Amino acid sequence: MKSFSIFGETQKYKLKRTCYILLYLFLVFFSCTKKKLPEKLTVSSLDSLPTYLSLANDINLGYDFKQKYNSKALEIILNQDNDSTFRVNLFKVANRYYNMNDLKSYHKISKLVLEKSLNSKDSLSIAKAYMYLGDYYNSQAIADSAFRSYFKAQKIYLQINDEYNIAKTYINKASLQYNGGDYFESEIAVFKALNILKKQKNVSDLLYECYNLLGILYNEREEYSKALEFQNKALAVLEDKSISPELQLKATSLNNIGYVYLNMRNYNQAKYYFQKGLNEKNLFQEKTILYAILLDNLGYSKFKLKESDQLPKLFYQSLKIRDSLGLKSAVVLSKIHLSEYFASKKDTLRGIQYGKQALALSRTSDQLINTLDALKQIAVVDPQNASKYSKEYIFLNDKMLKAERKMGEKFSRIEYETSEIKDEYSNLQEKNKTLIYVFSICTLIGLFFYVYKTQQAKNRELLFKQQQQIANEDIYNLMISQQNEIELTRIKEKRKVAQELHDGVLGRMFGIRISLDSLDKIEENLAAPKRKKYLDELKNIEEDIREISHDLNREKSELINNFVAILNKLFENQINTYSSKLITAFDSHIKWELVSNIVKINLYRIVQEALQNCNKYAEADIIRVEFKSEIDHLVLSISDDGVGFNTKRTKNGIGLHNIEYRALECKGTVTIKSAKGEGTLLVIKIPIDQKINLQNNDN
Repeated sequence: MKSFSIFGETQKYKLKRTCYILLYLFLVFFSCTKKKLPEKLTVSSLDSLPTYLSLANDINLGYDFKQKYNSKALEIILNQDNDSTFRVNLFKVANRYYNMNDLKSYHKISKLVLEKSLNSKDSLSIAKAYMYLGDYYNSQAIADSAFRSYFKAQKIYLQINDEYNIAKTYINKASLQYNGGDYFESEIAVFKALNILKKQKNVSDLLYECYNLLGILYNEREEYSKALEFQNKALAVLEDKSISPELQLKATSLNNIGYVYLNMRNYNQAKYYFQKGLNEKNLFQEKTILYAILLDNLGYSKFKLKESDQLPKLFYQSLKIRDSLGLKSAVVLSKIHLSEYFASKKDTLRGIQYGKQALALSRTSDQLINTLDALKQIAVVDPQNASKYSKEYIFLNDKMLKAERKMGEKFSRIEYETSEIKDEYSNLQEKNKTLIYVFSICTLIGLFFYVYKTQQAKNRELLFKQQQQIANEDIYNLMISQQNEIELTRIKEKRKVAQELHDGVLGRMFGIRISLDSLDKIEENLAAPKRKKYLDELKNIEEDIREISHDLNREKSELINNFVAILNKLFENQINTYSSKLITAFDSHIKWELVSNIVKINLYRIVQEALQNCNKYAEADIIRVEFKSEIDHLVLSISDDGVGFNTKRTKNGIGLHNIEYRALECKGTVTIKSAKGEGTLLVIKIPIDQKINLQNNDN
């Protein structure tokens, strides 16, 4: 079920990355410029450089012969001076290594030509060398290095206004973004390339790549009608006879169209297009891997149609080719299909055998998706161990999805970091008598740009302060609102107490006083028992007064803890929203009613900012927030057991800047202790009046 140029990925999963898919997505594109038809040989030119280069590119010669002739060509070139011809010939040697799939030698020559181009300050060759290095890293599935190389090339092409190659870099980056699971950015990059190409002439090869990649993107997103639309546009581009038929782009598109139908479960149409692709002339000789993909896809279509002819022969033929070429990921897929086939034939033994072989082979590569496919299949054919395979599948799938989420950010970070590097090369403009004038204009423009950027920064800072002020006002209003609610409750409680005192306690005391006065008028032996009765009643009144006093103390405590209640609402929201365990502690001796509102506001915002940072970056299981009282200081400490970070490299982050700014407003200090893998500790110390401290324990 594999197809050429990424169109062989299992539709259920969004991150299907294999080395050979990456290699051959770009092989189609770069073969347009890297593969030349061999020149006609003459007896007099047998020892010439053009002869060796031509022989090294002759598809009718064996691998060893082509290696031999390319080595001879390189030997001649290395004895030449480092001029433009020298660098052009080095690129030709690299091309031939690329076409021979000798990627180690290709990488070596690409680095050499980059070094020579840098020494000569040849911008065009520098950009081209970066493109070649990008191809190498892409073939090795080193996506970040490939993206960085293409981005460096793009910067140079933008400087020299080479629109053809600018479009080329957009396509390369789009493919990497697709392979990283960033489909949205990939689609944007393709349309950027198309906008450039529509203004150009003789760009059929790049138009084909754009339409082909869009077809792949929409197929991945299950927008099959759009996928077919763009694949048919790609086929229409191939009517341009300037595109060499030996690139086998028509077979590539036929395979991709067939794969769309395969995902649509229209197996008859899929089989038709796969068979049509296999019928392309010289396909086996010119694109052996594509030939193997089509064999496997055709076999899988027949399997889904329950057609037994040519099965499992088609699977075996594809497996043999893939195994001989060392395409590990493709071999895994072939064995998965064979496992499916034999399982359907009730040959469980061979079904399990091929499933286990696929799983073992997939584990030797760094492509998680191969292992996921193999685990899925072996769980089906070996139900006794399905539970074990399912657990491993879930673990690896979560790991893969996590890597997919980070890939888009990684590419953006590469662009940012690369754009920060000072450009080391000039734009090759000829120096003339107006150089000083041009330099002056550039200086003025730079100064204007600097002033403009400085003003923008000031505006952003002002906007930030305004937003902070609004936030502070909101918090203050919230505190005032809660204070008002407590004050209303307090007034009601006072009224209640007054009523209790007036209607209950005072009335009863008045009655007892009258009764005690009346005892003076009766004899002592009669007054004694009555006096005891009235004393007992006074004790009851004393208990009632004590209870009212306790109610007043509780009211005072609620008033004091108003700020704590606001924080507890924040903590409650944190607990309900995030999975991390939150532990909080308040020093009961802190007199919050004596702490100023500006300190409370800033402490609240610091806690809010710190929790947000923990949620976004720390990946912590436990977060602790503690308020403590020390001599002359109120201390807030926030710690987590997360991944930690390098405090030196992150010191200019906006979150930390906010925390430092708020601590400074309270005349406090900020201390951060963190390291990779060791969690983070944030300590804020705010100077306060002695009477608020723990040491002063007056109530």
